[in-house]
Amino acid sequence: MPRNGRLVRISLVAAAAATAVVAAITAGTVSARGAGATLNGAGSTFVAPLVDAWVAPVNSALGITVNYSAVGSGAGIAQITGRNVDFGASDAPLTSDQFKACKGCIQIPWALASTSVFYNLPGAGNFLHMSGLVLAKVYLGKITNWSAPAIKKLNPGRKLPNQRIAVVHRSDGSGTTYNFTDFLSHVSPAWKSQVGRGTAVSWPTGTGAPHSSGVANVVKQTPGAIGYAETAYPAHNHLTYFKMKNRSGRFVLPRLSGVKAAAALDTHPNKAGALSIVNPPKSAKYRNAYPISTYTYILLAKSSKQAGALQQLVKWAITKGQKYGPKLFFEPLPRPVVNYDKKAIKKLH
Repeated sequence: MPRNGRLVRISLVAAAAATAVVAAITAGTVSARGAGATLNGAGSTFVAPLVDAWVAPVNSALGITVNYSAVGSGAGIAQITGRNVDFGASDAPLTSDQFKACKGCIQIPWALASTSVFYNLPGAGNFLHMSGLVLAKVYLGKITNWSAPAIKKLNPGRKLPNQRIAVVHRSDGSGTTYNFTDFLSHVSPAWKSQVGRGTAVSWPTGTGAPHSSGVANVVKQTPGAIGYAETAYPAHNHLTYFKMKNRSGRFVLPRLSGVKAAAALDTHPNKAGALSIVNPPKSAKYRNAYPISTYTYILLAKSSKQAGALQQLVKWAITKGQKYGPKLFFEPLPRPVVNYDKKAIKKLH
Protein backbone atom coordinates (compact mmCIF):
# COMPACT_ATOMS: atom_id res chain seq x y z
CA MET A 1 0.00 0.00 0.00
CA PRO A 2 1.47 3.42 -0.89
CA ARG A 3 2.31 5.71 2.03
CA ASN A 4 2.62 9.50 1.92
CA GLY A 5 1.94 9.46 -1.82
CA ARG A 6 5.17 7.57 -2.46
CA LEU A 7 5.60 6.22 -5.97
CA VAL A 8 4.68 2.57 -6.08
CA ARG A 9 7.27 0.75 -8.20
CA ILE A 10 6.97 -2.99 -8.14
CA SER A 11 8.91 -5.05 -10.67
CA LEU A 12 8.93 -8.79 -10.66
CA VAL A 13 10.95 -9.50 -13.77
CA ALA A 14 14.11 -10.73 -12.12
CA ALA A 15 15.92 -13.52 -13.93
CA ALA A 16 14.32 -16.22 -11.81
CA ALA A 17 10.82 -14.84 -12.48
CA ALA A 18 11.51 -14.61 -16.19
CA THR A 19 12.65 -18.21 -16.23
CA ALA A 20 9.45 -19.23 -14.44
CA VAL A 21 7.34 -17.38 -17.01
CA VAL A 22 9.06 -19.11 -19.90
CA ALA A 23 8.48 -22.46 -18.23
CA ALA A 24 4.83 -21.59 -17.63
CA ILE A 25 4.32 -20.63 -21.27
CA THR A 26 5.86 -23.90 -22.36
CA ALA A 27 3.55 -25.75 -20.01
CA GLY A 28 0.56 -23.85 -21.36
CA THR A 29 -0.34 -22.15 -18.06
CA VAL A 30 0.48 -18.61 -19.21
CA SER A 31 -0.77 -16.91 -22.37
CA ALA A 32 2.18 -16.03 -24.60
CA ARG A 33 0.42 -12.98 -26.04
CA GLY A 34 1.02 -10.82 -22.95
CA ALA A 35 4.04 -12.65 -21.53
CA GLY A 36 7.08 -10.47 -21.05
CA ALA A 37 5.14 -7.20 -21.34
CA THR A 38 5.59 -4.34 -18.88
CA LEU A 39 2.59 -2.10 -18.28
CA ASN A 40 2.99 1.29 -16.61
CA GLY A 41 0.00 2.91 -14.97
CA ALA A 42 -0.73 5.95 -12.83
CA GLY A 43 -3.63 7.53 -10.98
CA SER A 44 -6.08 6.74 -8.20
CA THR A 45 -4.74 6.21 -4.70
CA PHE A 46 -8.20 4.79 -3.90
CA VAL A 47 -7.58 1.67 -6.00
CA ALA A 48 -3.83 1.45 -5.27
CA PRO A 49 -4.07 -1.16 -2.46
CA LEU A 50 -5.93 -3.50 -4.83
CA VAL A 51 -3.57 -2.91 -7.77
CA ASP A 52 -0.67 -3.54 -5.38
CA ALA A 53 -2.24 -6.88 -4.43
CA TRP A 54 -2.65 -7.78 -8.12
CA VAL A 55 0.95 -7.23 -9.19
CA ALA A 56 2.45 -10.58 -8.14
CA PRO A 57 -0.41 -12.85 -9.31
CA VAL A 58 -0.64 -10.97 -12.63
CA ASN A 59 3.04 -11.61 -13.22
CA SER A 60 2.67 -15.25 -12.24
CA ALA A 61 -0.48 -15.93 -14.27
CA LEU A 62 0.12 -13.74 -17.33
CA GLY A 63 3.83 -12.99 -17.36
CA ILE A 64 3.00 -9.27 -17.28
CA THR A 65 4.85 -6.81 -15.05
CA VAL A 66 2.74 -3.96 -13.68
CA ASN A 67 4.31 -0.72 -12.42
CA TYR A 68 1.73 1.56 -10.80
CA SER A 69 2.23 5.14 -9.57
CA ALA A 70 -0.38 6.15 -6.98
CA VAL A 71 -0.36 9.86 -7.82
CA GLY A 72 -4.09 10.65 -7.62
CA SER A 73 -6.93 10.46 -10.13
CA GLY A 74 -6.30 13.92 -11.57
CA ALA A 75 -2.68 13.12 -12.36
CA GLY A 76 -3.70 9.70 -13.71
CA ILE A 77 -6.10 11.31 -16.17
CA ALA A 78 -3.37 13.71 -17.28
CA GLN A 79 -0.87 10.88 -17.71
CA ILE A 80 -3.07 8.74 -19.96
CA THR A 81 -4.19 11.84 -21.89
CA GLY A 82 -0.54 12.59 -22.61
CA ARG A 83 0.11 8.91 -23.41
CA ASN A 84 2.86 8.89 -20.80
CA VAL A 85 1.52 5.62 -19.35
CA ASP A 86 -0.21 2.51 -20.66
CA PHE A 87 -3.21 3.04 -18.41
CA GLY A 88 -4.63 5.62 -16.06
CA ALA A 89 -6.94 5.08 -13.10
CA SER A 90 -9.62 7.38 -11.72
CA ASP A 91 -12.50 7.14 -9.27
CA ALA A 92 -14.22 10.06 -10.99
CA PRO A 93 -15.69 9.33 -14.43
CA LEU A 94 -14.23 11.41 -17.24
CA THR A 95 -16.05 14.58 -18.18
CA SER A 96 -16.96 15.26 -21.81
CA ASP A 97 -14.05 17.71 -22.05
CA GLN A 98 -11.65 15.12 -20.63
CA PHE A 99 -12.85 12.55 -23.17
CA LYS A 100 -12.20 15.05 -25.97
CA ALA A 101 -8.74 15.81 -24.63
CA CYS A 102 -7.92 12.14 -24.24
CA LYS A 103 -8.66 11.54 -27.96
CA GLY A 104 -9.76 7.95 -28.21
CA CYS A 105 -9.80 6.85 -24.57
CA ILE A 106 -12.24 4.46 -22.97
CA GLN A 107 -13.03 4.00 -19.29
CA ILE A 108 -13.87 0.66 -17.75
CA PRO A 109 -15.16 0.13 -14.20
CA TRP A 110 -12.78 -2.40 -12.65
CA ALA A 111 -13.25 -2.10 -8.89
CA LEU A 112 -15.90 -1.19 -6.34
CA ALA A 113 -15.48 0.20 -2.81
CA SER A 114 -16.42 3.04 -0.48
CA THR A 115 -15.13 6.36 0.77
CA SER A 116 -15.11 6.24 4.54
CA VAL A 117 -15.27 9.23 6.87
CA PHE A 118 -13.12 8.76 9.96
CA TYR A 119 -11.89 10.64 13.00
CA ASN A 120 -9.37 10.85 15.82
CA LEU A 121 -11.23 11.70 19.01
CA PRO A 122 -9.74 10.08 22.13
CA GLY A 123 -12.37 9.05 24.65
CA ALA A 124 -15.32 9.23 22.26
CA GLY A 125 -15.23 5.55 21.34
CA ASN A 126 -15.79 3.83 18.01
CA PHE A 127 -18.40 4.37 15.32
CA LEU A 128 -19.93 7.72 16.16
CA HIS A 129 -22.99 8.54 14.06
CA MET A 130 -22.81 11.16 11.32
CA SER A 131 -25.26 12.47 8.72
CA GLY A 132 -24.52 14.06 5.38
CA LEU A 133 -26.13 17.36 6.37
CA VAL A 134 -24.03 17.67 9.52
CA LEU A 135 -20.89 16.54 7.71
CA ALA A 136 -21.45 19.21 5.04
CA LYS A 137 -21.71 21.85 7.77
CA VAL A 138 -18.44 20.63 9.27
CA TYR A 139 -16.66 20.91 5.91
CA LEU A 140 -18.32 24.28 5.26
CA GLY A 141 -16.88 25.52 8.53
CA LYS A 142 -20.34 26.04 10.04
CA ILE A 143 -19.87 23.41 12.76
CA THR A 144 -16.47 23.70 14.40
CA ASN A 145 -16.66 21.85 17.71
CA TRP A 146 -17.23 18.19 18.60
CA SER A 147 -19.70 19.25 21.30
CA ALA A 148 -21.97 21.00 18.79
CA PRO A 149 -25.67 20.28 19.38
CA ALA A 150 -26.10 18.79 15.89
CA ILE A 151 -23.39 16.18 16.56
CA LYS A 152 -24.69 15.47 20.06
CA LYS A 153 -28.19 14.92 18.68
CA LEU A 154 -26.86 12.19 16.38
CA ASN A 155 -25.00 10.55 19.28
CA PRO A 156 -27.17 10.53 22.42
CA GLY A 157 -25.35 9.24 25.46
CA ARG A 158 -21.88 9.54 23.90
CA LYS A 159 -19.15 11.64 25.50
CA LEU A 160 -18.25 14.39 23.08
CA PRO A 161 -15.52 16.78 24.28
CA ASN A 162 -15.45 20.54 23.98
CA GLN A 163 -12.77 20.29 21.30
CA ARG A 164 -12.27 22.04 18.00
CA ILE A 165 -12.76 19.89 14.89
CA ALA A 166 -9.66 19.76 12.67
CA VAL A 167 -10.95 19.31 9.12
CA VAL A 168 -8.64 17.43 6.73
CA HIS A 169 -9.15 17.09 2.97
CA ARG A 170 -7.20 16.17 -0.15
CA SER A 171 -4.83 18.79 -1.57
CA ASP A 172 -4.45 17.08 -4.96
CA GLY A 173 -6.87 16.18 -7.75
CA SER A 174 -8.69 13.16 -6.41
CA GLY A 175 -11.45 10.78 -7.44
CA THR A 176 -12.03 10.16 -3.74
CA THR A 177 -12.74 13.86 -3.38
CA TYR A 178 -15.16 13.58 -6.29
CA ASN A 179 -17.03 10.75 -4.53
CA PHE A 180 -17.05 12.64 -1.23
CA THR A 181 -18.19 15.97 -2.67
CA ASP A 182 -20.71 14.24 -4.91
CA PHE A 183 -22.29 12.78 -1.77
CA LEU A 184 -22.28 16.15 0.00
CA SER A 185 -23.87 17.76 -3.06
CA HIS A 186 -26.63 15.13 -2.98
CA VAL A 187 -27.50 15.73 0.67
CA SER A 188 -26.79 19.43 1.22
CA PRO A 189 -28.22 22.21 -0.98
CA ALA A 190 -25.81 24.63 0.69
CA TRP A 191 -22.80 22.50 -0.24
CA LYS A 192 -24.07 22.02 -3.80
CA SER A 193 -24.51 25.77 -4.36
CA GLN A 194 -21.42 26.99 -2.52
CA VAL A 195 -18.83 24.30 -3.31
CA GLY A 196 -20.21 21.58 -5.58
CA ARG A 197 -18.57 18.37 -6.65
CA GLY A 198 -15.28 17.71 -8.38
CA THR A 199 -11.89 16.05 -8.17
CA ALA A 200 -10.66 19.37 -6.80
CA VAL A 201 -12.82 22.04 -5.14
CA SER A 202 -12.31 25.32 -3.29
CA TRP A 203 -12.46 24.07 0.28
CA PRO A 204 -14.12 26.54 2.68
CA THR A 205 -12.01 25.32 5.59
CA GLY A 206 -9.50 22.73 6.70
CA THR A 207 -6.00 21.44 6.01
CA GLY A 208 -5.04 19.76 2.75
CA ALA A 209 -2.91 16.62 2.48
CA PRO A 210 -1.70 14.79 -0.64
CA HIS A 211 -3.20 11.40 -1.46
CA SER A 212 -5.42 9.15 0.68
CA SER A 213 -2.42 8.04 2.72
CA GLY A 214 -1.62 11.67 3.50
CA VAL A 215 -5.14 12.41 4.74
CA ALA A 216 -5.10 9.30 6.94
CA ASN A 217 -1.69 10.20 8.35
CA VAL A 218 -2.70 13.77 9.23
CA VAL A 219 -5.88 12.58 10.96
CA LYS A 220 -3.90 9.98 12.88
CA GLN A 221 -1.47 12.61 14.12
CA THR A 222 -4.12 15.23 14.99
CA PRO A 223 -6.48 14.76 17.96
CA GLY A 224 -9.90 16.12 17.04
CA ALA A 225 -9.38 15.59 13.32
CA ILE A 226 -11.82 14.30 10.73
CA GLY A 227 -11.03 13.12 7.20
CA TYR A 228 -12.09 10.93 4.29
CA ALA A 229 -10.37 8.26 2.18
CA GLU A 230 -10.86 4.83 0.66
CA THR A 231 -11.63 2.50 3.54
CA ALA A 232 -8.35 0.54 3.46
CA TYR A 233 -6.31 3.61 4.49
CA PRO A 234 -7.94 4.44 7.85
CA ALA A 235 -8.09 0.72 8.60
CA HIS A 236 -4.33 0.48 8.06
CA ASN A 237 -3.84 3.49 10.36
CA HIS A 238 -6.13 2.07 13.09
CA LEU A 239 -8.57 4.96 12.82
CA THR A 240 -12.27 4.62 13.55
CA TYR A 241 -15.08 5.24 11.06
CA PHE A 242 -18.33 7.07 11.37
CA LYS A 243 -21.54 5.20 10.82
CA MET A 244 -23.04 7.29 8.03
CA LYS A 245 -26.78 7.91 7.85
CA ASN A 246 -28.33 6.70 4.60
CA ARG A 247 -31.61 7.83 3.05
CA SER A 248 -33.46 4.96 4.73
CA GLY A 249 -32.48 6.52 8.06
CA ARG A 250 -30.02 3.78 9.03
CA PHE A 251 -26.48 4.40 10.24
CA VAL A 252 -24.17 2.18 8.20
CA LEU A 253 -20.46 1.34 8.34
CA PRO A 254 -18.35 1.22 5.15
CA ARG A 255 -18.42 -2.56 5.05
CA LEU A 256 -18.74 -4.81 2.02
CA SER A 257 -22.41 -5.49 2.69
CA GLY A 258 -23.16 -1.77 2.56
CA VAL A 259 -21.17 -1.31 -0.66
CA LYS A 260 -22.93 -4.29 -2.25
CA ALA A 261 -26.33 -2.86 -1.37
CA ALA A 262 -25.41 0.53 -2.85
CA ALA A 263 -23.99 -1.09 -6.00
CA ALA A 264 -27.42 -2.52 -6.83
CA LEU A 265 -28.49 1.05 -7.66
CA ASP A 266 -26.60 1.00 -10.97
CA THR A 267 -25.14 -2.09 -12.64
CA HIS A 268 -25.37 -0.99 -16.27
CA PRO A 269 -22.69 1.51 -17.34
CA ASN A 270 -23.78 4.30 -19.65
CA LYS A 271 -22.26 4.86 -23.10
CA ALA A 272 -19.22 6.44 -21.51
CA GLY A 273 -18.73 3.47 -19.20
CA ALA A 274 -19.74 5.38 -16.05
CA LEU A 275 -22.00 4.44 -13.13
CA SER A 276 -23.36 6.34 -10.13
CA ILE A 277 -24.26 4.67 -6.84
CA VAL A 278 -24.04 7.60 -4.41
CA ASN A 279 -26.80 8.06 -1.81
CA PRO A 280 -29.34 5.40 -2.92
CA PRO A 281 -33.01 6.25 -2.30
CA LYS A 282 -35.08 5.23 0.67
CA SER A 283 -36.40 1.70 0.10
CA ALA A 284 -36.19 -1.81 1.50
CA LYS A 285 -33.77 -2.69 -1.29
CA TYR A 286 -31.25 -0.06 -0.17
CA ARG A 287 -31.93 -0.01 3.56
CA ASN A 288 -28.38 -1.21 4.32
CA ALA A 289 -26.63 0.76 1.58
CA TYR A 290 -23.52 2.71 2.49
CA PRO A 291 -24.17 6.13 0.93
CA ILE A 292 -20.59 7.07 -0.13
CA SER A 293 -19.81 4.11 -2.38
CA THR A 294 -18.26 4.26 -5.83
CA TYR A 295 -16.94 2.36 -8.81
CA THR A 296 -13.40 3.18 -9.88
CA TYR A 297 -12.16 3.07 -13.47
CA ILE A 298 -9.18 2.06 -15.57
CA LEU A 299 -8.57 4.50 -18.43
CA LEU A 300 -7.17 3.16 -21.70
CA ALA A 301 -6.25 4.43 -25.14
CA LYS A 302 -8.19 2.46 -27.76
CA SER A 303 -5.09 2.25 -29.93
CA SER A 304 -1.99 0.97 -28.14
CA LYS A 305 1.03 -1.16 -28.89
CA GLN A 306 0.23 -2.83 -25.57
CA ALA A 307 -3.39 -3.62 -26.47
CA GLY A 308 -3.00 -7.37 -26.11
CA ALA A 309 -1.38 -7.17 -22.69
CA LEU A 310 -3.89 -4.56 -21.53
CA GLN A 311 -6.81 -6.75 -22.59
CA GLN A 312 -5.35 -9.62 -20.61
CA LEU A 313 -4.72 -7.46 -17.54
CA VAL A 314 -8.24 -6.03 -17.46
CA LYS A 315 -9.90 -9.38 -18.13
CA TRP A 316 -7.92 -10.93 -15.27
CA ALA A 317 -8.62 -7.98 -12.95
CA ILE A 318 -12.41 -8.05 -13.45
CA THR A 319 -12.64 -11.82 -13.00
CA LYS A 320 -9.94 -13.66 -11.05
CA GLY A 321 -8.59 -10.44 -9.61
CA GLN A 322 -11.82 -9.66 -7.75
CA LYS A 323 -11.08 -12.33 -5.13
CA TYR A 324 -8.24 -10.16 -3.81
CA GLY A 325 -10.63 -7.33 -3.03
CA PRO A 326 -12.65 -8.20 0.08
CA LYS A 327 -9.75 -8.18 2.54
CA LEU A 328 -8.97 -4.68 1.24
CA PHE A 329 -12.62 -3.52 1.50
CA PHE A 330 -13.35 -3.92 -2.24
CA GLU A 331 -16.64 -5.60 -3.13
CA PRO A 332 -16.52 -7.92 -6.19
CA LEU A 333 -18.07 -6.39 -9.29
CA PRO A 334 -21.70 -7.28 -10.11
CA ARG A 335 -22.02 -9.69 -13.03
CA PRO A 336 -23.67 -7.17 -15.41
CA VAL A 337 -20.69 -4.85 -14.93
CA VAL A 338 -18.24 -7.67 -15.64
CA ASN A 339 -20.17 -8.55 -18.80
CA TYR A 340 -20.01 -4.91 -19.93
CA ASP A 341 -16.28 -4.79 -19.25
CA LYS A 342 -15.58 -7.93 -21.30
CA LYS A 343 -17.23 -6.32 -24.31
CA ALA A 344 -15.48 -2.98 -23.70
CA ILE A 345 -11.97 -4.39 -23.78
CA LYS A 346 -12.60 -5.73 -27.28
CA LYS A 347 -12.42 -2.09 -28.46
CA LEU A 348 -8.68 -2.07 -27.78
CA HIS A 349 -6.42 -2.57 -30.76
